[in-house]
Formats: sequence, structure tokens, C-alpha cells
Amino acid sequence: MARSLLRPILVATLVAGTLDILSAFVFAGMAGATVGGVLRYVASGPFGDAVREGGAGWAAIGLGVHYAIMFCMCAAYMIAATRIPALLRHPVVAGLLYGLLLWAIMYYLVKPLRWPGANLPHEAANPLWSIGNQLFSHCILVGLPIALIAARHFRRRPFG
Repeated sequence: MARSLLRPILVATLVAGTLDILSAFVFAGMAGATVGGVLRYVASGPFGDAVREGGAGWAAIGLGVHYAIMFCMCAAYMIAATRIPALLRHPVVAGLLYGLLLWAIMYYLVKPLRWPGANLPHEAANPLWSIGNQLFSHCILVGLPIALIAARHFRRRPFG
């Protein structure tokens, strides 16, 4: 990865990752889940369902997994932005669309592959609420900050 991209990727990871995990804590908390439970659920993605019954160590690993995934999402956008100038010219639209893409990948590809029995967003008990908070988190708290950070970075340092 080009050295010039590392800083905006890290900044975007910290900003979008923090906003996203805080959103997950709030929305999951409203449904009765704990912060530790949310983080252990994230850790269970790569490490298996048994970690959901683990302790604080698995919660810390879940936080690391969350930020590692976010790093990949941010890196993908930054790299794409060097090749697709429209992403930088229209960061609000691009960020919202990127959030929508990330949401679709997460809820219609990743989750069904990892947890085949899990409900899809439209199958939730209250689908409008479920989809609404997921889209808010992915579009407003993830996609938009990533796109705005990319646009700001490349405005100062145009690529060749």
C-alpha cells in the first residue's frame, strides 16, 4: 500500500470504526444486548460461536476484529478513489452509496455465509427499524466519513 494512503486510511478507520461500534452498542443495547456481548459476537465471526460465551478477552479481540474489518473497508475506498475521480468530486453521494454497498455486502453476503440461519434484514421482527438503523450506521456513520476523509486527503495531495 502506498505510504501516502496509510494516514487517511488510519484516520478513516478510527473515525468510521468508532462511530460504527458506538452505534452498534446503542442499537444493540436498545434490544437488551451488552457491550461485551456485541464485541464477542463480532469476534465470533472469524473465531467461532463458542467465543460468544467467553469473557473480556474475547470482547477485546472482537474490538480488534471490528477495526481490522473497518481498515479493509477504508483501504478499499481509498484505493478506489485513486482510480475513480468521481468518488472525490462527489464525496457525499459516493459515501452514501459506499455505505449502502457495505450494508448489502454485510447483511446479504457475509452474515448469511457465516450464520446461515440468521434472519435477513427484511425478515427481522421490525424490518423498517432494523433496516433503518443498519442503513444509518453504514451510510451516515461509515460510508460518509470515509468518503469525506478521502476527499479531504486527496484535495491536499492530488495523485498522479
